[in-house]
Amino acid sequence: MITLQDTRRLSGPTARCRRRAARALPLLILSLAGCATEGPLVLRDMGSLHVGGRTVVVSGKPVTEIRRTPTGPLTKLDPNGTYQVEQAYVQYFLPANRRGALPLLLWHGGGLTGASFETTPDGRPGWLNYFVRRGWDSYNSDAVERGRSGFASPDIFAGQPIFLTKTDPYERFRIGGGAGTYSEDPARRRVLPGNRFPVEAYDDFTRQLVPRWLSTDQAVTDAYIALVDKVCPCVIVVHSQGALFAFKAAQARPDKVKALVVVEPAGIGDADQATALKNIPVLAVFGDYFDVDARWATLRKTAETYFEQIRKAGGSVRIADLPQMGIRGNGHMLIMDRNNLEIAAIIQKWLAEQPGLYR
Repeated sequence: MITLQDTRRLSGPTARCRRRAARALPLLILSLAGCATEGPLVLRDMGSLHVGGRTVVVSGKPVTEIRRTPTGPLTKLDPNGTYQVEQAYVQYFLPANRRGALPLLLWHGGGLTGASFETTPDGRPGWLNYFVRRGWDSYNSDAVERGRSGFASPDIFAGQPIFLTKTDPYERFRIGGGAGTYSEDPARRRVLPGNRFPVEAYDDFTRQLVPRWLSTDQAVTDAYIALVDKVCPCVIVVHSQGALFAFKAAQARPDKVKALVVVEPAGIGDADQATALKNIPVLAVFGDYFDVDARWATLRKTAETYFEQIRKAGGSVRIADLPQMGIRGNGHMLIMDRNNLEIAAIIQKWLAEQPGLYR
């Protein structure tokens, strides 16, 4: 058992914190200075794994010599041979007080990694923290080609990767109001009225951005299905592009996916396979400002058409429209917004209402 003390909302060490640390001495302790508002986060285990992938043979490439460090000797670099590619990285946190009946999987959006669900850019607890504290065995992934999953050479991944400028997410993710609202000068950046993104930490958010490819969807899906095969039955919570892979995985393994939460889905499953989801309850969460950019309205309409197909097949889809619930000011990155835990609580409540998922 591991005791972790979350230090993000600290006012300094206290006698109570010291007493808690003393009581935790029989355990394996990772102790950080201070004491969290919610108290120590106690785990029964944590770790990581890689899943999925395939091997590829590359041949016909020239052999060269390189120095692997500035002062090192020349060594042969032979790019011909067998490569391991298209695996996904997963880190898991298993709380001591387990209340979720099944594992909860977190899948991020496009151009991002599992860091999306970790500490917010301005240092607050993220959804990973939240769900672990609510007693869910939580598995946070970096998809194929992202983060610690690694990527492959142009001989293996078709096409060129996409890189996001700092301007792109600000103007596209409904933080600013579209073209021309971003400035390199933070004082001149224009924010949508009432927007809840921690805009003072926007530069920290852009440090999370990673390249992505347009040609790897099947590889990403395959790796996520391998994860489902390894740890499920389970619940899957996804953001943005992650919805595409979640619906595909649910189609392929309907007996193993017991609930889906899709937050601002930017992708859908196959309409002709909607019947596969008839026994999988779905919660879709949408934020604010859909009237400021036609792209998001189009994505939402596409998703809602797909949801209707699931319903016609006998399935259940509930839509949590935050503005209609009285919660305004959330753009696309609502998983990081100032009220991110309020939104996580809506998801938690829905999950707890599903029979057999929460104790």
